[in-house]
Amino acid sequence: MRRPELPALLSCCALLLAACATPATIKPPKIKGSERIAPTYQLEDSAATKRRVQVGDLLGRAAQRYAGGEFAEAEKLALRALKLEPSAVDALSLLGAVDSVQGNAARAGERYRRAAELAPQRGDALNNYGAWLCANQHPAEALIWFDRALAAPGYATPAAALANAGGCALESGQVERAGQDLDRALELDPANAYALASMARLQFRQGRYLHARAFNERRLAAAPADASVLQLAVKIEERLGDRVAASRYQQRLREEFPHAVTANPGEDPT
Repeated sequence: MRRPELPALLSCCALLLAACATPATIKPPKIKGSERIAPTYQLEDSAATKRRVQVGDLLGRAAQRYAGGEFAEAEKLALRALKLEPSAVDALSLLGAVDSVQGNAARAGERYRRAAELAPQRGDALNNYGAWLCANQHPAEALIWFDRALAAPGYATPAAALANAGGCALESGQVERAGQDLDRALELDPANAYALASMARLQFRQGRYLHARAFNERRLAAAPADASVLQLAVKIEERLGDRVAASRYQQRLREEFPHAVTANPGEDPT
């Protein structure tokens, strides 16, 4: 499953902390009789403000732990944030991501769905739930959520939803929509790794092997390789008749992903 939009989560946490830095309550002292003194003010945060600051701090730390691969610690911090604020969309999204990494797909889906329902105008939450649906064999429903994400006002990263929608449409056989969404995604973000990989698969399926090679090479330059990208590279070079290049990619596949070679020798990456 594709990684959720955690950069948005990090920025949301930063904004939350910044917004919560302003004191909420000002209490001026009482003046007795005709005293003329320079007033002193006591600034106190409300309980709600203090809670928001604490939640933002926990989520910022949780996102950092997740990015560093410390999933158990990220989960603990996000759960603490969710206990303080049960409707914290970013906490639910991060917990969904942790669940996915830990192999608990059902619970991940519940958390992504809850986040999307709580924030129907947040494109990142809608996109994350769509990605989960597509990865769990619900492509038609997933495309509805991607469309909702793209329609969300102020959605800062539409290329993410377009890439996901294009890849999902390709897997469900909607080739025309796949091409349109992937083209739009790459116009907005030419280095989007998932869009590039999906476009390479699309071109391969259509028999346009030179185009498939070009997109797959861009994908390899955009992000570290995974097994499916190298498997597709082997097939592309075989179709183009370049045995040397095919052998080179096959060697990389054996060295970098030996389990993929032995566990799925006949897997079709397209």
